[in-house]
Amino acid sequence: MSEKKSTAGLASIIGASSVGTLIEWYDFYIFGSLATIISTQFFPKDNPTAAFLSTLATFAAGFVVRPFGALFFGRLGDLIGRKYTFMVTLVLMGGATFAIGCVPGYETIGFFAPLLVLVLRLLQGLALGGEYGGAATYVAEHAPANEKGFWTSWIQITATAGLFISLAVILITQSSLGKEKFEDWGWRVPFWVSIIMVYVSVLIRKNMHESPLFAKAKAEGKTSANPLKESFGNKYNFKYVLLALFGATMGQGVIWYTGQFYAQTFLLKICNIDFQQANTLLIIALMMGTPFFVFFGWLSDKIGRKGIMLTGMLLGVLCYRPIYEKIYQTANIKNKEEISAKTTEEVKRALVEGTSDSLITTTVTKEYTDGTKYKEVKKVTVLADASKEAPKPDVVKTVKLNEGDKWTMIWMVFVQLLFVTMAYGPIAAFLVEMFPVKIRYTSMSLPYHIGNGVFGGLMPAIATYLVSKAKDANEAAEKAGQTVVNAQPYLEGLKYPMLIAGICFVIGLLYIKEKKGGVE
Repeated sequence: MSEKKSTAGLASIIGASSVGTLIEWYDFYIFGSLATIISTQFFPKDNPTAAFLSTLATFAAGFVVRPFGALFFGRLGDLIGRKYTFMVTLVLMGGATFAIGCVPGYETIGFFAPLLVLVLRLLQGLALGGEYGGAATYVAEHAPANEKGFWTSWIQITATAGLFISLAVILITQSSLGKEKFEDWGWRVPFWVSIIMVYVSVLIRKNMHESPLFAKAKAEGKTSANPLKESFGNKYNFKYVLLALFGATMGQGVIWYTGQFYAQTFLLKICNIDFQQANTLLIIALMMGTPFFVFFGWLSDKIGRKGIMLTGMLLGVLCYRPIYEKIYQTANIKNKEEISAKTTEEVKRALVEGTSDSLITTTVTKEYTDGTKYKEVKKVTVLADASKEAPKPDVVKTVKLNEGDKWTMIWMVFVQLLFVTMAYGPIAAFLVEMFPVKIRYTSMSLPYHIGNGVFGGLMPAIATYLVSKAKDANEAAEKAGQTVVNAQPYLEGLKYPMLIAGICFVIGLLYIKEKKGGVE
């Protein structure tokens, strides 16, 4: 009876901790989920590629400051307690997210639009830097010693669940308002909705009690007077901070962001999959993959954390290129047979408002024998003054897959999610077990947020840049009449996560010595 009561009590603690963490991840990831639309709102429209890269850079900025949030809020958590610290981070995150939805676009306030969004992203990053370590520590300090992997894995679900909910809210909003209204102003709604969820989460968290281990340490006067100095000034402890970063979280971070965020970017920007279809198949894959966080967390209690996490990293290194090649070729219309009778072309010419320039819009639609549909909208500006250089044509391509290809994509994303769950499911328990209670919040937060925030968070921007650079090199070679430099430029972005995960695998394999229930 007491065991059931204990389990029920632990489940309510998990629920209260998780709901706030989930909402913070939702807030953080709406921006990334809407990157393709946000790039047209807060940056100049004359260079879509540059605007998208700038949006990804702004998205990444939130990750870069996460370690600073980890230091500030980690220190606070080790000084005054876990509960009150992640109440503050929740409110900060919610306020910044709501404010992003209120910032006027580039056409209204110019340069101040991306500047304000950048500042708010930085605030989000600081808040998230303090949230995860607090939630993971709080749950671990309530869980039985031999079940930490299982119980903390529920916290691991929150990141993917936050991404899942952000995609679901975006799709529901777009379906309700229609494509044009959504791209005009409706994209702001998911940002505004977050304030309601934050309010509910604050009410839930108000009733939480402090971690029993921290409360005991505080009552006995055993808390740290200077968590930062003890965490990073002590050579013995700092060695474990570095080991946690370079032997675990660095590789886990790139595996996480490749399997979820870069998968989304690849589908939308490189394969040109229809926005709603791409996000729908991601949601299905996320639903299929999410339970494995708990499975691998549970399994790590039985056989150890290290082997499971390193296997997830190694599988990513070995499998990413064939997986993404399969995704690309599945969407590639050159591999499909066109139904010429169903090809249509519509040309519209109109004056650009307030000028003598003309805008020629050519819309081409195609259908293929396997049920795939293709649409290309090309906008060319013809300047009245021929001596001036006309802007580059704006070309938007959209591929809508047939049902069979859609499920191929789902399985390709799902396989990547298995790697994610292996690398990420046991990581909270792994980090908690490395450090003592009095400096745990600070010590585990920094390597986690450098590994995920810097190495992982920069992944989509770096990968997109590498692909763009490879494509530019090919175009330059073609213009010069030379042989194409790279036959697979779309796979260039994978070099980054494969390199980082490979290095982390080797370091973790050689230097992390694990025993059951923790790291030596």
